[in-house]
Amino acid sequence: MTDYGYARPDMLAETQWLAAHLQDDNLRIVDCDTRDAYRRAHIPGAVPVRGHHYLKEKEGAPHIMGPDQFAQTMGEMGIGDDTPVVAYDGFSGLYATRFWWALHYYGQTNVRVLNGGWDAWLAEGRPVTNAASRPAKATFAPQANEDMIARWEQVQEAIAADTVLLDVRSDAEWTGENNRGTKRGGRIPGAVHLEWLNYVDPKTKKFKPADELRPMFEQVGVRPECEVVTY
Repeated sequence: MTDYGYARPDMLAETQWLAAHLQDDNLRIVDCDTRDAYRRAHIPGAVPVRGHHYLKEKEGAPHIMGPDQFAQTMGEMGIGDDTPVVAYDGFSGLYATRFWWALHYYGQTNVRVLNGGWDAWLAEGRPVTNAASRPAKATFAPQANEDMIARWEQVQEAIAADTVLLDVRSDAEWTGENNRGTKRGGRIPGAVHLEWLNYVDPKTKKFKPADELRPMFEQVGVRPECEVVTY
């Protein structure tokens, strides 16, 4: 396994590993792209995400799905409590990492993000298909881990504390130039900014190695000893 100097390389799956495990009966590959993109082509055996890309209650809702809705959604995708999962997308990891986080929030930690995603898979000439996968339904028992999320009260307290608020949105959202349709643009007072695309190599779409990421984070005040809330 390539670790790129990461503390937790197990959070990622490399394309060569996935290619060698495509036939694993218990592995669930999740295509986090749009349904149209999935219909055109996807990794063999992959299932599409059901519902909202960010696994929200519905379009425009601020919160992740509730436990019952999430359990039903995962069950229909063939994901149980212990099912090994590899998530990928064609958006530099934007949706796949959200899927990773959502599963962790509800207690399913046997999940990894495909490093480089769809772009790396295609660039390496690996197999693709447009045949839909229909896995058997599974049973998912959600167990919310509240340590994975910061409520607004905690964020409000963090503004006056030593906690680092890391704004990973686009530069235009950070300045308030693009308010994304919200009532108020701008940022949380005291936050630091490092747009999420900075974490990904623009050519390979793979996450940059630790020796490149570390100085970027340190420059904005994010260090290993800090408590960090991202948004």
